[in-house]
Amino acid sequence: MKITTSTVVLVLGASAPAAVSGFSFVSRSQPQCFQTRQKVQLQMALFDGMKDAFNAPPSTLDAQRETPIDRWMGWNTKPADMEAVSVAEAPVDFVDSMEVANYFTAALEKPMGIVFEENEEDFGGMFVLSLNDDGAAAKGGIVEPGDQLVAVNDIKVSGMAFDEALGAIVNSETDKTQLTFFRGTDAQLYGPTGASQEW
Repeated sequence: MKITTSTVVLVLGASAPAAVSGFSFVSRSQPQCFQTRQKVQLQMALFDGMKDAFNAPPSTLDAQRETPIDRWMGWNTKPADMEAVSVAEAPVDFVDSMEVANYFTAALEKPMGIVFEENEEDFGGMFVLSLNDDGAAAKGGIVEPGDQLVAVNDIKVSGMAFDEALGAIVNSETDKTQLTFFRGTDAQLYGPTGASQEW
């Protein structure tokens, strides 16, 4: 009885960027002409990544807590001339659509004297483009160009198609129609910082 032994050669890379990683089975019972060897070339250097590990940004340590190892490793306290970076500041013209103070209601008789314009297709809804001087809105002094229409009486029209939202005003049968507006832009009302539908 003849016993055949096999040798398993395992090639493992020290880190992920190796060009070839695999197994090669070589049987001692095979003739030499069938045995092949694969050439493995690793494409990495011994100290790859070491430079990044020791290039830490300046620390925010207090001067009293700084140790000699901090200075030796370059983890010194932040230089005095380095300004503090603010995390996030709201733009100067930002209007919060979740703030109730940015909404108002105007009770207007027809003809209201408001020229509405459709918002961009992404948002839907409509806004006040201009006011006629002899209309109820201009005389009331509350509504301004740029205001976003949110509701007509008890019907929410924000985000509706232009014709549907305008139809809610036309179909209103009350003496004074309650129009609720948001004082801000369409992006502030409908965009990523806008109020949720539940709100």
